[in-house]
Amino acid sequence: MVTSYRGFTRFNQQRNSQMAVNSSSSLPHNKTLLEVIKSLDGVSTETVDRSKTIFFPGDPAERVYLIRRGAVRLSRVYETGEEITVALLRENSLFGVLSLLTGHRSDRFYHAIAFTRVELVSAPATSVRNAIEQDASVGLLLLQGLSSRVLQTETMIETLTHRDMSSRLASFLLVLCRDFGVPGEKGVTIDLRLSHQAIAEAIGSTRVTITRLLGELKNSSLLAIDRKKITIFDPIALAKRFN
Repeated sequence: MVTSYRGFTRFNQQRNSQMAVNSSSSLPHNKTLLEVIKSLDGVSTETVDRSKTIFFPGDPAERVYLIRRGAVRLSRVYETGEEITVALLRENSLFGVLSLLTGHRSDRFYHAIAFTRVELVSAPATSVRNAIEQDASVGLLLLQGLSSRVLQTETMIETLTHRDMSSRLASFLLVLCRDFGVPGEKGVTIDLRLSHQAIAEAIGSTRVTITRLLGELKNSSLLAIDRKKITIFDPIALAKRFN
């Protein structure tokens, strides 16, 4: 049962809310979060290839990151070795903010991995804190960015609560439609090149299982795959199939 789905319009509403968060028109000084981060002392940019680690659990929490392009997967690694996805972050998402919350040097709590090839802008946590102290509008921008991050995390947690792997995959595809979907004549195309292995790792499955389940969805005329890009013909029909 796809409990995380409460109507595809909800996904669109959340995406529109994210776009509003990133808009500079309603914020003081007309600055975007990207502009603020890029103006800080010690800022740097980097490109990380798909499946490469950005930081590991236990690494010093010294920088704050903003995704300029691509997607980043945040996961929690448990003592048993099991790794659970807690968020799949898109463009203009903040992560690595633990040092801002604790106010002193801490260790990373999550494993951050490039889900696709990503372009990142990062700044030292000390520079971000100084900017907040000097300009309250910077704190407002950060708060709005983190609010969006909470929504993304909640949705991913709902997706992974499904014990049935078919329902879990369907929920995950709907999340991708919401966050990375591009509407077209045939349906909604997820604007990511996704391998079966990447999907399996994101939802705690195996490549063999994902290949089989995607094949079943293709045979049911619910989706098509072309050069690793997935098109969902009708997201509502996909949700109803597992409802």
